Amino acid sequence: MAKKNEVSEKLESRINIPAPGRSSKELVSESVPVHKGWVGLKGFFSRPTLKIRRFLANAWSLAVADPIKVIHGCKVGLALTLVSLFYYIWPLFDGLGGNTVWAVLTVIVVFESTVGATISKSINRAMGTSLGGSLAVGVQMIARTSGKNIETITETSEGCLFTAAVASFVRFIPSLKARFDYGVMVCILTFSMISVNGYRVEKLYEEAYERLVTVCIGISFCIFISMLFSPIWAGTQLHSSISRNMEKLADSLDGMHA
Repeated sequence: MAKKNEVSEKLESRINIPAPGRSSKELVSESVPVHKGWVGLKGFFSRPTLKIRRFLANAWSLAVADPIKVIHGCKVGLALTLVSLFYYIWPLFDGLGGNTVWAVLTVIVVFESTVGATISKSINRAMGTSLGGSLAVGVQMIARTSGKNIETITETSEGCLFTAAVASFVRFIPSLKARFDYGVMVCILTFSMISVNGYRVEKLYEEAYERLVTVCIGISFCIFISMLFSPIWAGTQLHSSISRNMEKLADSLDGMHA
């Protein structure tokens, strides 16, 4: 009897009996869309989470492998914080006015990971701002001597056309493009903004002077922070990179001989 009970237990199976008036195919067809919808909803919320976790893991591994990038980020944040004080503190803001924001923009575009790159870009920024501002002031002086609005607009437009055309062409010269491409671009930007604003601004010379001063302030903060706080030199980076590559090459050659 015990053997018969064991055999009967093994032969037991479940049979789904559909409700009256409904077939088993209808039950299957109703459960499939619900399951697909649940899977799609889970995937919709899980994919962004997985991407964020993967991004954070890659960022952490990069920071551990190369802490110099973390140091560079902290230095940029410090420079922006110090320059922003010229905008938040009233005595400093009263002396420079709304042009203080150009110091913040200068820090953003000039600060590089190495000291040499920061100095090179700072020189380009200073030269481009000085040249563009000088040309803009000169064009406005010539245009204002006419005294007529139509002639002023015409001469200013001609100056913008000529300066922008020549500067844009100079950017394609290989010897200048390698070193002064950024400076030429800043020259075009500064000339255009000062010459166009000069038509509506009465104190044009003060505007150009304040803009040049704020750019110099941003450049000074970038250079000092880059050189004083954990300076990163391109030669040191090159030496360490070559050393790491030579060690990897030696390890691979040892593995081949082994």
